[in-house]
Amino acid sequence: MESTPDPAQRTAFLGRDAIFPLLLKMGIPAAVGMLVNALYNVVDTIFVGHGVGPLAIAALSIVFPIQMIVSALAQAIGVGSASIVSRRLGEKREGEAAATIGTAYAAVFLLTGVLVVLLFVFMRPVLAFFGASEGIMPYALEYLQVVTPGFFFFASSMAANSLVRAEGNARASMTGMLIGALLNCVLDPLFIFGFGLGVKGAAIATVISQLVSCAYLFSLYAMKKTHVPLSRSHFRIRLDLLRESALLGTPAFIQASGMSLLVLVINTTLGSYGGDQAISVYGMINRLAMLVIFPILGMAQGFQPIVGYNYGARRYDRVRQAIRVAIMTVTGIAAVFYAAIMLFPKASMGMFSSDPALVAAAARVLRIVALFIPLAAVQIIGSIYFQAVGKKPQALFLGLSRQFLILIPLVLILPRFMGLEGVWRAFPLADLLSTLVTVSFLMRELRHLDERHAGSDPHPVAGGSGS
Repeated sequence: MESTPDPAQRTAFLGRDAIFPLLLKMGIPAAVGMLVNALYNVVDTIFVGHGVGPLAIAALSIVFPIQMIVSALAQAIGVGSASIVSRRLGEKREGEAAATIGTAYAAVFLLTGVLVVLLFVFMRPVLAFFGASEGIMPYALEYLQVVTPGFFFFASSMAANSLVRAEGNARASMTGMLIGALLNCVLDPLFIFGFGLGVKGAAIATVISQLVSCAYLFSLYAMKKTHVPLSRSHFRIRLDLLRESALLGTPAFIQASGMSLLVLVINTTLGSYGGDQAISVYGMINRLAMLVIFPILGMAQGFQPIVGYNYGARRYDRVRQAIRVAIMTVTGIAAVFYAAIMLFPKASMGMFSSDPALVAAAARVLRIVALFIPLAAVQIIGSIYFQAVGKKPQALFLGLSRQFLILIPLVLILPRFMGLEGVWRAFPLADLLSTLVTVSFLMRELRHLDERHAGSDPHPVAGGSGS
């Protein structure tokens, strides 16, 4: 009888297969999964926009940064732990990989519980802080009261996606997200239009969908379908692993929480310079941007275990090649979405509303905001690379650069001189500047990889070594 291969053998393909097919194998499921994950908010906005109106779109825009805070916590632990897992597998230390996964899930559940309690106690002041006006507040409250308990499922699924993918099981990660998002597409019109529940219906559909997605991902562990087997004893917090994963996941936390802070700053600035309609316009554009950025993030997440494994195995030639191939591939994907946005801005915005004035205003702004969006591909790959190889300072700085160090200051400064138009023009300027910073970091790192490759003695990789 043939014996079952151990985890080291099952993940050896990360150090053996040709880079481009490997990136597609790991990245496409992750990209599809991230795109599907974006559909939660996009589909909610589409049906709410047509079924309730512009104020409901604005309400979802107000709630979005709160959801991003939950996502930020899950990603901080999930992405940081995934970096450890992929490197430990490359180093043939499967026991540490299992302990890291268990620590991640226990920590995510605990932190989400704290957040949920705080939200229920301070929900109205929180929404007011995030920019909800008197007109928007009833819709925002109706939505948030329902989705808040579902944050347990949302956060657990986010962490599970990163950890399952870190083992090389990208297809299962994609399937988990696909199940939830497709179910949401079915349930949204049923609850919003069929049962006449409006914004509350969208929230109920979202929570049910996230519950089903979470149940599927955790069933993989229960049915022993993961590469790294877990036992009940693994589901406890080891502070040393939590500390390391939190540090490595800090850039992911900063990017996600930076998005939350960014939306907060933008919504309050738009409320001052353009009122509720401007918030609705941004809500529509932000949802469309998710359809562009999330697939790029997915490909970058597929790139992460490839780089982490080969860096751990001292295959610096493959690390360098992976960076080059990932940047070219992801930029190409971004260019396709970019062309569609620039050629059909009114059709893009018409997905979210049937109000002609709102659609026309949003279409004009869309072309400004998305001007340099293909450059975001380089910035994302650079940030993910430094996370994957455990270089905390570089990863932290790049994680801070776009939202915190560049975009938020621009959003606060430019409107003082340009009014509402300054908010929109801050986006392309931030994309350009943050990409230049990332390129300078990557050029230096590529030189270091060349030096290490020239003097390294890589670990042998099971099954061959071709690239």
